[in-house]
Amino acid sequence: MARRPLPRILSNGSAQIARSRELARTAADSATDVLHPLITITRGLRRLASAGRRKWADTPKDKRGPLLFLVASVVLVVALVPYGPLLAVISLMAAAAWQGRDRTPSAPEGPDESQTQRLQSLYEALVPYFSTAEDPAPLYAHGGEWGDAFPAYDFDGTGRITHLVIRYPAYFTDGEADCRARIEQLLHAKSGRGREYHFTWDEEGNQLTVAVLAPLPTDIAAQRFVTAPGETVLGFTDPTQVQRTLPLTHGEEQRDVPPVVWRTGIRSTEPHLLVLGQPGSGTSTLLRSIALQALQYGDVVIVEGGGTGEYACLTGRDGVLAVECGLTGALASLEWAATETERRLISTNRARQAGLPSPEDTKRPLWILLDRPSAFAHLAAADDRKDPQSLLQVPLRHGRAANVTVVVADQFDSAEALSEPVRQHTRARVVLGPATPDQLEAVLGTPPHTTPVAQVPPGRGYARLGTGPVHRLQVPATPDPYDEATSDADRQAVLALLPARTTPADAETVPLEAETVAAEAP
Repeated sequence: MARRPLPRILSNGSAQIARSRELARTAADSATDVLHPLITITRGLRRLASAGRRKWADTPKDKRGPLLFLVASVVLVVALVPYGPLLAVISLMAAAAWQGRDRTPSAPEGPDESQTQRLQSLYEALVPYFSTAEDPAPLYAHGGEWGDAFPAYDFDGTGRITHLVIRYPAYFTDGEADCRARIEQLLHAKSGRGREYHFTWDEEGNQLTVAVLAPLPTDIAAQRFVTAPGETVLGFTDPTQVQRTLPLTHGEEQRDVPPVVWRTGIRSTEPHLLVLGQPGSGTSTLLRSIALQALQYGDVVIVEGGGTGEYACLTGRDGVLAVECGLTGALASLEWAATETERRLISTNRARQAGLPSPEDTKRPLWILLDRPSAFAHLAAADDRKDPQSLLQVPLRHGRAANVTVVVADQFDSAEALSEPVRQHTRARVVLGPATPDQLEAVLGTPPHTTPVAQVPPGRGYARLGTGPVHRLQVPATPDPYDEATSDADRQAVLALLPARTTPADAETVPLEAETVAAEAP
């Protein structure tokens, strides 16, 4: 779809609009400064009038007459005294100015005693890393002052650092990953554990910015995302990491959340995905979310090595070609997928040689989702049969040209059992659950710019698409609707996204009854 050009006022007049806003803001500030005395006196007169009304209301009725006589006498005396009205007006204005003053307590300048102590201890901890004996004017020295080293800082209500800008000497080797890691580990320990910190290194300015990241939302349920064909939402991240938001429905409210969008198809640079995590970290949840999104435009083949029935809700649905949990079925499905990939390649090649567009039966996306394929490796070795992963070579190598996408999910303790083609061709990576920095770097190819925490909710992790940056990730809640522990709201959200059944009811009575029970569960 061709993009419509922006109006001229938006495409060419951004500078004029910004300049006009700045001029208006400056004029408003100047007017506020000029009219500040008048505003103060008006506020004071209003407060004095309110105090007078309260005094009159609190005065008993039998004493209001003498009070009026006293006020009238004072007014008469003031009127008869030389310069009395002028002095009365001046006194009234002074009282109004005093009553109308800003009574908001001024914020204390600089940190308090506890905050100063925390900054000083952090400064002393950085001295061994940011100082040398040959420096004639060291920025960091034992017993030195932290004021020049920390030009900006913020604290939360508990007295812990939430934002800190650190200056460091130019001779510090900030280009080495090990040196950076030591500083980040030290700041994480000294600033307070249990929180995620984001580190921004400015090599040109010799500054390090430390910021505490807010927790990602965990209450986003499965729903239809506003995406184009070929776009899959893996989860949601921080607003500073991406420049796009998606409108989401949360109960009766709507909000915009920044997503991590994975683009697949013929022009994708990362056509296949690898997901690793600990048990219970949400890898199956992510595969269910991907399957529900893929069924809008394509067909899905699901192979589950865990044998727990996590994908029973998709059996017999429109667009779901197979849901296999056994070794025999997995081999048959993956062999068909490899043959289908070859057929699409041959058909597309013949059409291009003839100067024709690609056939219609090769344009519909085909998704191959494998959950824990390493479990089949042990079964295949015990039965002296072929490893199902060996059948993924053709879809992985030629899947992009054939519009075939492969998604593999497994656990860290079985990652060594993944085949070499899976490791080589899955350039989009996701890590869910708690993981060490070494594990994150081994899977993602580079360490994240945040500090991982030990306790994370399900579906929480990191994502990296190819050679792009590492994003924090929270997978939308897409639980198994047949699980008794699933809440009714999440169950109904998943069931609403499932396609209609295309298999006759007598061919799968058990899943149909299970779905009925799940839908009617309180």
